[in-house]
Amino acid sequence: MMAAPLSNPRPGDATELKLKIYFLPNLLTAGNLFCGFVALTKIVEADIPAGDFSQIKLALFFILLACIFDLFDGRVARMGGVESPFGREFDSLADLISFGVAPAFLVHRVVLRDVFVGHPAWGWFIASIYLLCGAFRLARFNCLAAQPGAGGSKEFLGFPIPSAAGLVASLTLLVIQLNENEKSLGNWKYLPAVVLVLLSAMMVSTVRYPSFKSLGLRSTSTFTKAIIAALFIGSILVLWETILYYVLPGFFTVYLVYGFVRPRISRRIRYEIEEEEEEDGDPGAAVGE
Repeated sequence: MMAAPLSNPRPGDATELKLKIYFLPNLLTAGNLFCGFVALTKIVEADIPAGDFSQIKLALFFILLACIFDLFDGRVARMGGVESPFGREFDSLADLISFGVAPAFLVHRVVLRDVFVGHPAWGWFIASIYLLCGAFRLARFNCLAAQPGAGGSKEFLGFPIPSAAGLVASLTLLVIQLNENEKSLGNWKYLPAVVLVLLSAMMVSTVRYPSFKSLGLRSTSTFTKAIIAALFIGSILVLWETILYYVLPGFFTVYLVYGFVRPRISRRIRYEIEEEEEEDGDPGAAVGE
């Protein structure tokens, strides 16, 4: 018996299958992916046995730059009202490279490769735990974001993978900076590896973190907070090196710990910290990870 021929598509089907690819948000996501790839190439080129960490530093800078691209791509999409399923999936693919593969390979190259000299498979296995947990984290986020009514979420379930990569990169950069003159990381080199395992568990945990998505062009603030924000931006321009090496690790660490203490503080303090949206503000979609 011959199979029935396929029916011709209806005129409206082609329109329904057309993908919405918005230029500027996806261009920023492409910048995120590009930074992740460059970071990987710099990690491969590094001559760590000779004590040369210059390429590793460049890789860390590119991972942190990828965090900046990831910070703005979702905000640009929300401000323009141009969120799309394509943008969410593309963002997750870029995040897996920049914030999953690159940090895992970095810690393996700098730390785990020397720790498990006789058993190199253990080094790869520990590094792969972070990558797998990051992939599960992104997949879970996409599934939750695709559910009806999930667009207005202002919380992350589990530690966001860009913040995890930022913590690994900034801590590694700090360790290298503190040991620059000795040309050896000493016992401090184990710190990024320990943090990597901890972050693996936190990414797939059920601890909730604020997304701070309400902070945008429509956000309001008090006069005092505006002055503090202006002084902070000025300090970045003047003391960028100190902030890069010392403030960033503290910032990501505070965000990590905040998820644990958040349920135990009052709603008023949480409101002051997280700057919740006004009722007539743009709710925004959950596009970050």
